[in-house]
Amino acid sequence: MGVLDDLYQSAILDHSRHPRNHGELDEHHVAQEGLNPSCGDELTLYLRVDGGRVAAASFVGEGCAISQAASSLMTEAITGLELAAAHELAQRFKAMIRGLGADESLGESRVLQGIAKLPARVKCATLPWVTLELALSRFTERAD
Repeated sequence: MGVLDDLYQSAILDHSRHPRNHGELDEHHVAQEGLNPSCGDELTLYLRVDGGRVAAASFVGEGCAISQAASSLMTEAITGLELAAAHELAQRFKAMIRGLGADESLGESRVLQGIAKLPARVKCATLPWVTLELALSRFTERAD
């Protein structure tokens, strides 16, 4: 394993063992459940929206190291983004996991790029992002 692979693995382990933004937000505008039935990963994503931006994001749930790390990384990446930008970031993340490459906009979430080589783990990594898309859709529908 190379130095870069070691660094990526270290970041994934850190986020899975010490997830950021873990716990229910006291004040939230949307709570969205997500489930990966193939392995049992589950989460509930909480979003607080202010002025068309993700003011705060958090999650609770259980699952493998990949799903927990992906959830932690995602909540960090989307906080402060406009809702449309958060949705676009979800699209970019899913493209990266499908092996289409990563870009700088994904920030630290790029550490999960290697998951593209592990088809059985793709749903683990994309669970929080798919859940985010559902949450954004629900919030937008209610706001209209």
